Amino acid sequence: MGFWTLLEGFLLFANALAILNEDRFLAPRGWTLAEVSGGRKNSLKGQVIGLIHACQYMRLPLILLNIVTIVVKLFSG
Repeated sequence: MGFWTLLEGFLLFANALAILNEDRFLAPRGWTLAEVSGGRKNSLKGQVIGLIHACQYMRLPLILLNIVTIVVKLFSG
């Protein structure tokens, strides 16, 4: 497994987190930022919720990284 493959895997994982809908998927399961308060932000659940919201916030850079990845794959085969 090369470095490029590892980067593609992280990009796919970030895409998967970015498309999660808070109202339809996360809120019924109690995975919203409102559920995590005060000292619970350092828990594993709080860290995962923070990661999900960071990926959702950074959608435009993810789109650009996807475009770059597609172009590189088209030219390199």
